[in-house]
Amino acid sequence: MSELTNSKDKSIAQAIGFMRANRPLRTEELCRDYLRQNPGCTEHLRLLGHALMKQKRLAEAEENLRFALSLSPDYPQLHEDLGSVLAMQSRFDDAIPELEHAIRLQPALPLARKKLGQALAAAGRGKEADEEIQSYIDSDPARKAIIEAAELLNNEQTEEAMQAFQAILKSNPEDVNAMRYLARAYRQASKNLQDAEALLRNATQLAPSFVAAWFDLASLLNLRDKKMESIAAYQKVVQLDPENAAGWGGLGSAYAVAMYPEKSAEAYAKSIQLKPDVPNVLMGQAHVLKTLGDQAAALLAYRAAIKIKPDFGEVYWSMANLKIFHFEDQELTAMLQQLEQDNLSESEEIHFRFALGKAFEDKKDYDQAWHFYHTGNQKQRAMVDHFPLEMEIRQQQLREVFSERFMRERPDVGHDAGDPILIVGLPRSGSTLIEQILASHSQVEGTSELPVLGKIAESIGQHRIDGVQYPLAARELRNRDWRAYGLQYIEETRRHRVTNKPFFTDKLPNNFPQIGLLNLILPNAKIINARRHPLDSCLGNYKQLFSRGQNFTYDMLDLAHYYQQYHTMMKHWHEVLPGKVLDVHYEDTVYDLEGQVRRILDYCGLPFEQSCIDFHQTDRAVKTASSEQVRQPIYKEALGTWRLYEKHLDLWHEQLDDIVGELPMITRNAGL
Repeated sequence: MSELTNSKDKSIAQAIGFMRANRPLRTEELCRDYLRQNPGCTEHLRLLGHALMKQKRLAEAEENLRFALSLSPDYPQLHEDLGSVLAMQSRFDDAIPELEHAIRLQPALPLARKKLGQALAAAGRGKEADEEIQSYIDSDPARKAIIEAAELLNNEQTEEAMQAFQAILKSNPEDVNAMRYLARAYRQASKNLQDAEALLRNATQLAPSFVAAWFDLASLLNLRDKKMESIAAYQKVVQLDPENAAGWGGLGSAYAVAMYPEKSAEAYAKSIQLKPDVPNVLMGQAHVLKTLGDQAAALLAYRAAIKIKPDFGEVYWSMANLKIFHFEDQELTAMLQQLEQDNLSESEEIHFRFALGKAFEDKKDYDQAWHFYHTGNQKQRAMVDHFPLEMEIRQQQLREVFSERFMRERPDVGHDAGDPILIVGLPRSGSTLIEQILASHSQVEGTSELPVLGKIAESIGQHRIDGVQYPLAARELRNRDWRAYGLQYIEETRRHRVTNKPFFTDKLPNNFPQIGLLNLILPNAKIINARRHPLDSCLGNYKQLFSRGQNFTYDMLDLAHYYQQYHTMMKHWHEVLPGKVLDVHYEDTVYDLEGQVRRILDYCGLPFEQSCIDFHQTDRAVKTASSEQVRQPIYKEALGTWRLYEKHLDLWHEQLDDIVGELPMITRNAGL
């Protein structure tokens, strides 16, 4: 082999390697270096054209490919490439003859017929397009089998599709397209998700540049609550294909779920820059802008989404969920008109009803507001699962296991970290206000609603062969197990922290049943119980359409029952752990902010700081429904809101009046 041939082969191999690594600029540099000495090398000219196309420098790519064809007019792949670059510029009438020429020169070109079919379709030549696409399909039996199985999946014949893809993989175990589609079938059937993940991981190992498989893997990992792995997979998508708007949008969503709002906003902005008319991406961007405190920009994004999709009820509800926002008259009219549409989905109708409840409440038409809130809740309750008896039995078991004797026999068995400050209670009871007060302190980092404690609880006894689960399985834990779980909590919450402040908040209201567990695994953790008048708490929840979970809030009796269980559970913790939990009444905080701030800080062992009183000036991301309210100074208007709807609340009075009777006078009389 001559030195020149060896140099050429080496240069081409390197250039192809950089293209596969998604480094087209480096490919371009290598090709240009070689072409300076050998300007007539069509292989390098073709590779240069590919590198320019990858960089979206289409005019330069076209010029380069035409020059290469002037040197080698019978090079079929060059005609195919020129057809591709012309189609990328939407010049389909020019692209078609180039692709036809490529096929005449080499009928077996793998993708030329597919590209020709797509160009013919785009040019409005549908019959010819169908013929070319069918020729493309028929030319490869394996490809034909994949397409036929995919058609079954598209027609929701999921079981048949699974069998077809499994048969393909049996004959060709390394068919990455079959792996991807079988994973999709599993996901569509909502089963074998672990197998689906394994298939996609295998596909991306066999074909590291398979963008579609990386995208499906990222989406599946997000579904399986593997947040950081999902982020890594989406990052791979946009690394391989920087112009992939859906990939950037997925990355924005994954960052938001993992509670990295600044990074989420950047990814969403990139997605919208590439493709500005995707309503769900605009809504996702608006959500994260709201979290970051930029309400004006959030509203612009929400309204942009509605302009594209007028029946997007979830966006109207998201605007209502800004709380301090008031709808314009034309927006209220538009929502009422949407409810009259026959083709509105159940989900969209529910979102519109909750949004209309807020709109009429702002107009002080409380009967109309109640009508829309109540009917929205009735429809939502039919779509979710909540089993009050199961919850009651579970909480009774917790009280039996974490008894006074059980706690007394296990003093200081946990991890000694004192970082966490847990804020528990019912949603819509002032927990975000307490979090914002604490997060305004120089020694406290505000994180968010962390699911870590609940996951630890569920993991206790999870793999026991005798079937004994938590909380009963907690009786057999050894002292070192309690400490290990405490350390696990600290380790798993660390990724949600971005500062080195010595304390952090964990504000997940639903953690209240796990106070006994927390006390054993982290005896030095602080626990604050956010309390509010029961009817205000219940009403606040009944007016809230949660993005997920909190299924007890969509029925008046379910809500009253849940509040009763919460009240019983908190009385238990006060009895078995006297002095461990600090109750903070929302009404007390509104009437005596400084006194309650000092009380909270004293309990946490923190020195007083004026910034905690000026909490509304603290610049931080807040994800919960109260995000805009805690950016305002303290106000009394929300006290006793239940009185505005009193004639509709007889059931709650009947169920909760005994609890109301135990409250401090300032709480009972709030709003009078």
